[in-house]
Amino acid sequence: MSDDQGPKFEPSMTEDEAVQPEATEHNTDSVVDEGQLHTKSETTESILERLQAELHQANDRLLRTQAELDNYRKRTRREMADERRYAQMPIIRDLVKVVDNLHRAIHAAEQTDNLARLLEGVKLVLTQIASVLDQHHCQRMEVEGTLFDPNLHEAISQQPSPDQPEGTVLHVTQVGYRLHDRVVRPAQVVVSTSVPSDTTNRNEDGNREELE
Repeated sequence: MSDDQGPKFEPSMTEDEAVQPEATEHNTDSVVDEGQLHTKSETTESILERLQAELHQANDRLLRTQAELDNYRKRTRREMADERRYAQMPIIRDLVKVVDNLHRAIHAAEQTDNLARLLEGVKLVLTQIASVLDQHHCQRMEVEGTLFDPNLHEAISQQPSPDQPEGTVLHVTQVGYRLHDRVVRPAQVVVSTSVPSDTTNRNEDGNREELE
């Protein structure tokens, strides 16, 4: 048989050619993995950008809240200072009317020699002052005949009294006033003490001698 008629054999693939498809498949996987990593990287960057934007917004809200709180505190302090400064405005308005009446009384006294009318005008003004004080819950303390109380009274002297128990207010030398339940000014008073026994005996002996 001639060489032309003999069986023909196809040349086998080389080792490099045999592994070429696997290499191609491996290269494809590598490209896919890099794309996925690139996609993941972009997602992370977008998340960071979003978080940074939210943080910036939160900081802005915090700064605005702090500014509003500071303004509120300043406004409150200013209002409280104004209230303390002008707290006496109502009573001042009422007292101004009393001052007007005093001026009228003085003017009337200068125009006449009638002391009775002058006294009557002064009494009316005093009544008006007492009314103003009462309207503002400032009342006169009536303490004569009551037991001495250091929270309400200021003793300026003591006086023996056979008619009153010891520690009784005998006389008021200066009127005291109270605003609601707080003392504005204590009343200056004279307080009674017990009569010494030797004085009583002397008086009895003196009366006895006179009778003899």
